Amino acid sequence: MTDLTDATQSPTEKTTRTPETVNSTETTQTTQTAGPAVPGRRPPPPPAPTPAHTTTSPAGTVDRENTGRETIGQENAGREKADSGSRGGHLSNRFLARAALLTAVLTAAGALLGLVRDQTIAHLYGAGPDTDAFLVAWTVPEVASTLLIEDAMALILVPAFSLALARRATDRPLLDRDPVHTLLRTTLPGLLLVLSAGAVLLMLAAPWVVAVLAPGLPDTQLAVDCTRLTATCAFSFGIAGYCSAALRAHGSFVPPAMIYVAYNIGIIVTMLVLSDRLGVRAAAAGVAVGGVLMVLVQAPVVWRRLRERRATAERTPGQTREPAGQLPADEQPSDERPADGRASGEQPEGGARPLVALGLLAPVIVFALTRQSQVLIERFLAAPLPAGAISHLNYAQKVAQMPMVLSLMLCTVTFPVVARAMAAGETDRARRRVERDLALAGVIVLVGAATVVACAPQIIEILFQRGAFDRADTAATATVMRVYALGLLGHTLVGALVRCYFSAARPLWFPALAMFLGLALTTAGGALLVGVWGVLGIAAGNALGITVTAVLLLNGVARHSVPVRVRHMTGGLVKLSAAAASATGAGWICGALIPSPVPAAAVACVVVAAVFLVIARAVQAPEIDSVIRSVTRKFIDVR
Repeated sequence: MTDLTDATQSPTEKTTRTPETVNSTETTQTTQTAGPAVPGRRPPPPPAPTPAHTTTSPAGTVDRENTGRETIGQENAGREKADSGSRGGHLSNRFLARAALLTAVLTAAGALLGLVRDQTIAHLYGAGPDTDAFLVAWTVPEVASTLLIEDAMALILVPAFSLALARRATDRPLLDRDPVHTLLRTTLPGLLLVLSAGAVLLMLAAPWVVAVLAPGLPDTQLAVDCTRLTATCAFSFGIAGYCSAALRAHGSFVPPAMIYVAYNIGIIVTMLVLSDRLGVRAAAAGVAVGGVLMVLVQAPVVWRRLRERRATAERTPGQTREPAGQLPADEQPSDERPADGRASGEQPEGGARPLVALGLLAPVIVFALTRQSQVLIERFLAAPLPAGAISHLNYAQKVAQMPMVLSLMLCTVTFPVVARAMAAGETDRARRRVERDLALAGVIVLVGAATVVACAPQIIEILFQRGAFDRADTAATATVMRVYALGLLGHTLVGALVRCYFSAARPLWFPALAMFLGLALTTAGGALLVGVWGVLGIAAGNALGITVTAVLLLNGVARHSVPVRVRHMTGGLVKLSAAAASATGAGWICGALIPSPVPAAAVACVVVAAVFLVIARAVQAPEIDSVIRSVTRKFIDVR
C-alpha cells in the first residue's frame, strides 16, 4: 500500500534522449508524452544533466530506476514509488481516494474517542452545573481548534506552502534559497511569539471571559479555573495547526489525521487518573495534555521532511533543488500554464509574490472567528435556562456533527490539490475537483443527517444513558440533535466552499461577510425562539443561520473563486436532499417498531442508506453511480 505519510514520491518515468548540436555541445531534451506542443506556450526547458551512473538502453531510454535515487537519499528506500498515485505532477484520483479513506478512518477513530470522552464526562459529572462550568471553559479549545487547526491556519498556510512547493519545482533559473525553508523562517518565529502571548493573556483574563460567555452561570470560579487550564491550547493548537498545514501541502495526510486521536486519549486518560482528586478540573487539565500530544504526533514527520530536503541540498552542491526528472511526483512542473504565460509558481515581473500575503490574514481570521461565534451565541443564550441546557446542546451538537466531519475529509485531502491547481492557473482542473468533492460530501452528510434524525433517541441512549446521565437527559438531547441535523448540509457546504475561496491565496472578504450575515440570523432567530421553544429555538437558529451562509457562498463561488457550475450543483444537491428526506421517514418508522435501541438503530441505518441510494439513483443525483459502483466492487472483493 502506498505510504500516505510521504505521498510526494516520484513514480517511475520514461524519458528519451535526443541529441541536438548547439555550439558543438550535445544536450538532452525531455520529450513530453502528454501531446503536441500548445501554441503560445513556451517549450519546457531542458532538465539538469543526467548523473554519470545513469544507464541508457539501446533505444535511448534512460533507466530511471537506477538514477537519482542515490542522490535523493537512502531514506526513501523501501517505500513504494511506482504506485505513488501521481501523474504529470498531479495526485491521481486513486491516491486521493486512498488518502481520503485513511484520513476518514483516523478521523472516525478520533470522533469515536471524542464520544468516549463525552461519555466519560457524562458518566463522571452528569449534565449538571459542574459540567456546564467545564463546557464554558471548553469554548476555548473549540474556538482554538477552529481558528488554529481547521479553518484559519489551514486556509492561510496550505495555499502558502503549495505556492512555495510550486516555486521549488519551477522551470526557471534555480532559486538561491528553498522557498519552503524561507516560508518557515518568516512565519514560525512570529507565530510562536503571538501564540505564547495569547495563551498568557487568556489565562489572566479568564474571569472576564467567563463573565462574557455565561453571565448567568451559578459557579463562576469553577469555570474560571477550567478556563485557565484550557488556555494552554491557544499555544499547542497553533503549533499543531501549523504542522498539519505544512504536512498536508506536502501530501502527507496521516499525522494530521491522528491529532484528534492523540488529543482525546490525553483527555480521557487524564480524567480517569485525576478525576477523584480534581473533579471536573481534571477534564480541563486533559485538554492541556491532549494539546501537547497533538504536536508530538506530527513533529517527527515535519522534522524528517525538513531534514530530507536539507540532506538533498548538501549532496548536490551548487543546486537548490533536484533535477526535474527527480522531483517528487506532486512537485513536477506542469505543462499547463496560466493565461499570462508564466510557469507554475513563477514570479511575476516587478518582484516576487509573497508566500503569505498580509492582506489574506484579516478576512480568514474574521471568517473563522465569526463561524465559531455560533457556539458562543448558543451558550450565551442557554446560560439563563435551567441547569443542563448547555450540556444538552453540547452533546447533541457533538453527535450530530459527526456526519459533517466525515464528509469534509475528502475536501481536507483535496484542498492542497485545488490550491496547487489555482496557483498554476489550472482553473478547469480545480473546478472538476471541487464539483466532485461537493457532490460526494453532500451524499455522505445527507445520509448521516437522515440517520441522525431517524434514530436520535436510540443513538443517545446507546452512547450516553448511564451513570448520572438519565432518561430525561436522553430525551432532551435527542430532540435537540434532530433540530441540529437540519443544518448539517449547510455546515458541510460552508466548510467545503470556503476552501475554494481561499485556495488561490487572495484576500477575499465575501466569505466573512456571508458568515457574518448567517451569524446575525443565528443570533436573532435564537433570541426570538428561545422564549418559545427553549433550547430547541437555539438549535433552530443555528440551522437557519448556517443554511443561509451556505446558500450565499455557493452562489458567489463562481464569481469570486473557482468557476463552479452553480445551477448544476444546486440541482444535484436538491435531488440528494429529496432522497434524504424520504430515507429519513423510512428509517424513523422502522426504528420506532423495534423496542431495543441497538437493533432499532442498526435496522434504521440500513434502511436509510438503502432508500437513499435507490431514490437518488432514480432521480439521477450526481456521483450516485460512482458510489454504487464503489460499494458493489468492495462487496464483490469481499466475496
